[in-house]
Amino acid sequence: MQIVLRDNDQGPFLSKVLAYGQAESLLDEAQLAQIKAKAVLMSLKLADKFYNKYKMHLLEHAAFDVIGVVSLGLMEQSERDLNRGLSLLMTADGIVKSFQKGWSMLTTVSKYKLSGKSIYGDIDKVLLEKVSCPSDAQEWSGWQAYQEALSDFNRQESVVSLLRQFYSQASYDPLDCLSLESVFAEVVLYRLFFGPVKIKQDLKQRLAHIELEEHWFTLDHIELEMNNTLGELPPALAETISVDLGKYFAPGLLRTLTFAKGYREQLLKGVSPERLERLEYKEGLTGLLGWPIYIVM
Repeated sequence: MQIVLRDNDQGPFLSKVLAYGQAESLLDEAQLAQIKAKAVLMSLKLADKFYNKYKMHLLEHAAFDVIGVVSLGLMEQSERDLNRGLSLLMTADGIVKSFQKGWSMLTTVSKYKLSGKSIYGDIDKVLLEKVSCPSDAQEWSGWQAYQEALSDFNRQESVVSLLRQFYSQASYDPLDCLSLESVFAEVVLYRLFFGPVKIKQDLKQRLAHIELEEHWFTLDHIELEMNNTLGELPPALAETISVDLGKYFAPGLLRTLTFAKGYREQLLKGVSPERLERLEYKEGLTGLLGWPIYIVM
């Protein structure tokens, strides 16, 4: 494994830290050699576990993985500070701990990304490929890839939390592709109609048995319901949801409320389930924010 030092703000963080140490005379050749030796050993172990250490191109691939994962962990541990990063690297197990930290970060955000078995165990293959990087690369997008994966993970964790808190029966499958906005919208809509109760797949049937209040059909009332629902959530979850909601969230719910009024009128007329379904598709289910997607039999 060869760690090439270069002064490039866009390269892997490990290379930047080592280059900084040498440029500032904070890292001598012996210390650098020791860090490199540990990195080589880690590459051999990684290649032995996931690749084939007897094939040079696969050993090189493992070396790139080590550089990327260490860079990721070191950035997190040092808060992207070069001097602090160098101090961490120069401890006895510094580079090992940075690798462990990076690997743990990738494992966490891969929770909902795995489709089938990954050769890297609990880490998504595509994500690790984005983090993996030669030491002399002029650009490294590993940190950005991790941040995007972290944002997606936080959104999906938030969806799971909403399902657990507000639904009477809920299971989460990443393949369902539930958006945080759509789940939160369904929660707000259901509770607007029926009060603070657990959500079931019965909104379409129950609409015929309630009276729709005129004051519900205002943006102010919808925003009040949104804030009441957010107020029941842990602050961190409420913040995640608030950030995710678009500026058209409340108007979108108002449009769905207006549709629900017409849907209720058809229910009261006793129209067939087939006609109700055609009414939904005519409106466009994707445009009905918060409207439940299931068939009334």
